[in-house]
Amino acid sequence: MNEPKTNALWSHLHWLTVLAQQGSYTAAAARLGVSKAAMSQHMAELERSAGVALVRRTTRSVQLTEAGQRLVDDTQMQFEHIAQRFAEVRDLAGAPRGLLRVTAPVALARQQLVPRLADFLRAYPEVRLELDMSDRLASMTIEGFDLAIRHTAAPPDTHVAWTLCATHSVLVATRSYLRRHGEPQSPQDLRTHNCLHYPRAHDAPVWTFEQRNPTRAAKAAGDQVAQRVTVPVSGSLSANNSEALRDAALTGLGIALLPDFSAQASLRAGKLMQVLPQWKPVGAFAEQLYAIRPYSPHVPRAVTAFVGFLREAFSGGFEEGIEAPSDQAG
Repeated sequence: MNEPKTNALWSHLHWLTVLAQQGSYTAAAARLGVSKAAMSQHMAELERSAGVALVRRTTRSVQLTEAGQRLVDDTQMQFEHIAQRFAEVRDLAGAPRGLLRVTAPVALARQQLVPRLADFLRAYPEVRLELDMSDRLASMTIEGFDLAIRHTAAPPDTHVAWTLCATHSVLVATRSYLRRHGEPQSPQDLRTHNCLHYPRAHDAPVWTFEQRNPTRAAKAAGDQVAQRVTVPVSGSLSANNSEALRDAALTGLGIALLPDFSAQASLRAGKLMQVLPQWKPVGAFAEQLYAIRPYSPHVPRAVTAFVGFLREAFSGGFEEGIEAPSDQAG
């Protein structure tokens, strides 16, 4: 069989750099939009032409040989430069177009982002949007995302961040739960309640609050710093998804600390009520929602269009946004 000519192997080299990033044939093939068999065939052709093994295959992952790593190190930046320049040229022609890959937290995406997407896609019919709903903080560069929607206190310094809206945390429970167990009058009372919480690594769960309206005595004494109280909490359920915590609270299981976008529809419908309204939860969830992307000198027009759409869509915050799906009776 005739060996491929050198200039026919440029795509093979590019695929090798993607394989190095993704760490498996399956993930690399998905990233490139090709079959796993095609991926394997391209790597075999590249190795035959090079006359040396480039990929070391194991049962669980793929690693590059020294020769393969050298090829990737020498060519990866050039391929990224070519991709960037090509994207810039495409952006010169007509309306925003192409594939836009976005990652967002599960609950936020389901309740606030997905209901708004139809308007954007109708306005920009040449854009295809791929939405990854995950609470895992993905590496945007390695996984190829154009934009991340995140509620965070401090966006990374290496990224560009656009503020979308403010967000806050709220403590909620059903009236039936509070009738059975009593309504807390201070954060310290939460020690005796079933608190449904979001797990944070291996730390023991604690909730922190600031008093919203200092007492007259405190104001008279010139105390301008809000009182802050941190309380250890415990409960029969923890979950890394605010929808799951909300739905558990709706069954009357306990008191849940939620981001506002997960709680607002149930609060407006009277299925949940706010607990300790005179105390502001702090530190549980960030207070700003951002659109984030790694810094680059060129931003694709599809990204610019989507960020502009999001800033307009969320300009009124969540309260004026899309209603969440109907909740269970609580």
